[in-house]
Amino acid sequence: MRTNQPGPVGVDPDDVPGEPGEGEPGEGVPDARQRRTILITVCIALMAVIASVSGLNVAQPDLAVAFGASQSTILWIINIYTLGLAALLLPLGAVGDRLGRKPVLVAGLVVFGLAGAAAGLAPSAEVMLAARLLSGVGAAMIMPITLAVITSTFPEKERGRAIGVWTGVAGGGGVLGMFLSAALVDVASWRWLFVLPLVLGAVALVMTLRSVPDSRERSGHGFDVGGALASVVAVVGLIFVLQEGPERGWTAPVTLLALVVGVIAAAGFVAWELRRGEGALLDVRLFGERALAGGSITLLVVFGVQAGIFVVLFPFLQAVVGWSGLLSTLALMPMAVLMMLASGLAPQLAGRIGARATMATGVLLAGGGLALMAGVVSVDGGYLSVLPGMLAMGLGMGLAMTPSTEAITGALPRERQGVASALNDVTREFGTALGVALLGALLSAGYRGAIDDRLTGVPEGPADIARGGVANAVEAANGAGPYAQELIRAGRESFVDGWQSAMWAGAVVMAALFLYVLVRGPRRPARTVASAEQPAGPDAERVDSTERVDATTA
Repeated sequence: MRTNQPGPVGVDPDDVPGEPGEGEPGEGVPDARQRRTILITVCIALMAVIASVSGLNVAQPDLAVAFGASQSTILWIINIYTLGLAALLLPLGAVGDRLGRKPVLVAGLVVFGLAGAAAGLAPSAEVMLAARLLSGVGAAMIMPITLAVITSTFPEKERGRAIGVWTGVAGGGGVLGMFLSAALVDVASWRWLFVLPLVLGAVALVMTLRSVPDSRERSGHGFDVGGALASVVAVVGLIFVLQEGPERGWTAPVTLLALVVGVIAAAGFVAWELRRGEGALLDVRLFGERALAGGSITLLVVFGVQAGIFVVLFPFLQAVVGWSGLLSTLALMPMAVLMMLASGLAPQLAGRIGARATMATGVLLAGGGLALMAGVVSVDGGYLSVLPGMLAMGLGMGLAMTPSTEAITGALPRERQGVASALNDVTREFGTALGVALLGALLSAGYRGAIDDRLTGVPEGPADIARGGVANAVEAANGAGPYAQELIRAGRESFVDGWQSAMWAGAVVMAALFLYVLVRGPRRPARTVASAEQPAGPDAERVDSTERVDATTA
């Protein structure tokens, strides 16, 4: 069983086995062919997790009918997976660092597969909820380990390119999963949605057993139980607020209680980790560095905007353009493909112009795409009025995500790569929940503010239904007689008004992020992850500057 050992302080990293400087495999390091197989394996495992995040979104009506469940219950079936995943990422990432990344990945794939099979066969909403929560636990064992395997296996020269591939799958894989899920729902039933993640998980399990090397790190400190528990409570509380706030109301007692609990737990986590010092689950002092802070903030905003865009795009394509769920998902593929390609090209661009310039370029392109969509979208223009903006966003987000991810993983030491990967994933999940909540709320508010003036003369009954949303307006038109076309037109035009409000808000956020990256973005990614013998934190570079180029002084 392979153990990653830190090289002696003062020794050139190129001479340390397990971290060759020029891409040549050293002792115990997989060769180029094995590394390609490892990368394919962890990307398949990641794709299984991503497909389960987005797959059920296309089957909400089918689930409601099958279980006789309310919309609130259906949303919980979808959201509880994300809640379990986000809450356990940091603790389970740390467990992988200590117990071994391969056994934790194998265990996660087994748990994920069993839970997916139970969900596909679930006879009731209660069984489905339990299965989805267990799936989230398995996913939390898989997701951080896939990136940690890359950062602990690939030599520095190839690491950026491998992270780019991983980032592309994480960013664009959700759209591909949604498309395949929509196809399965159309040709079969919602129960077949779980076949895709199960097949991907089974393939990843076999390939993991055959090709992924084990790596674990020795630590002189005990496991940070207090930090792990505080992080779970904080994440559950804050994610719950973002998921349930739009449904229950931002001032509802349960929403406010979750917010208070989440904030107190987050503050307690920070205080506890500062007290633990080098034995902390996550050394929060590192957020004072350009790399970790810049990468985390960029991913938070980029994934938030991306998730919010999907919330807006789907009803636009279905209720305004009039396309089916499958065709609407297919319409997102150009954006997803361009995002994946740009993620793979970002490391080469960062090598030429620097990580900060690459991130800034990506943010600028993504923000420009938002502004373009907001400026030209129209009911009559349909899909073609938003396609150029979608393409600009896909290109920009792909360029921004890879150097941001590499900045986060490069900022933490080698023995904490599971935690680094988990932090990257938690940031993505928070960004996604935040973007859906805020941009979705802006869209709804813009719609409600615009539709009243367009309902003059429409009978009160259909008008009240139409105020609920564009899909409600289209449905109400079926029984509105001579007012049918007026209702449909009012709903679609009001949706576009709400769309523009949400997109302009997103563009303003991206403009602020662009300025932040220019001022505080990482100048270049860390050369190598820090040695286990170095102290974690901002003083690490003073121990041995040959081991790591600190992002604050690069």
